Amino acid sequence: MTADASDAVEIRNALLRLRRVTGLPVAFGGLMEAGQRMRISELSGTATDALRSFVVTSGNGLGGKSVVLARPCVVTDYSASRQISHEYDAPVAVEGLRSVLAVPVVVRHGVRGVLYGALRTALPLGGRMLEAAVEAARDVERALVVRDEARTLAAGGGAGAGWEQVREAHTALRALAPKIADPELRDELLEACALLTAGSASPTGSASPTGSASPAGVRPAPREVDVLACVAAGATNAVAAERLGVTPETVKGYLRSAMRKLRARTRGEAVVAARRAGWLP
Repeated sequence: MTADASDAVEIRNALLRLRRVTGLPVAFGGLMEAGQRMRISELSGTATDALRSFVVTSGNGLGGKSVVLARPCVVTDYSASRQISHEYDAPVAVEGLRSVLAVPVVVRHGVRGVLYGALRTALPLGGRMLEAAVEAARDVERALVVRDEARTLAAGGGAGAGWEQVREAHTALRALAPKIADPELRDELLEACALLTAGSASPTGSASPTGSASPAGVRPAPREVDVLACVAAGATNAVAAERLGVTPETVKGYLRSAMRKLRARTRGEAVVAARRAGWLP
């Protein structure tokens, strides 16, 4: 999939969250380009532009190593580390970075980008910081999965674009329903939601019959569908919680339950499976 400006925004937001959660003073990252190269496009907390638009080749430096291994990599003193090659020491030194972590954004077994976090002192980066960086990368992964699917549908032409409008309407209606006090009116609204999945088929040809059961005949709870609709629209747990008037932990609980029923391992897989099962349009 070709990256666009919206993908870069996901990287930027993830870097801001990473700094906020960990207290790391510097974060930066970017997306993969053709030829197994990654371009650093997003900077947060940097003092110079030494790293802006810098191109990292797979296998070189800390980020290049992370791309090849498809797993997080950490060094306590970048310039002195024997664990990495040193093609990029100059811009790292200009920025004054010492301890650095690099976490790949892996989408469907392929690395799509890298997030970095760094200190200007040679201190160990603890497990909490690495866990936060991994979670930030997963947030980007989830958003990219949804965007990839949207691009695939849109590539089909007008039908794909129209289908996205149906999905946006479904998400908005599902989020509105719990806020309606009148039970009869609320039921009517949910019936309208059901019409958006009734007898429909996705642009790829998979059927989505009304009320169709998920694998093994399991059906979703209404709140599970609400959460999945928000996830399908690219919302994080925090955003979904705000839309639905619940806590982020409640959103996580419904999402975990839905993923078990759908036999999905990731949020992206859950959205695709929910559409195939007819839970979502």
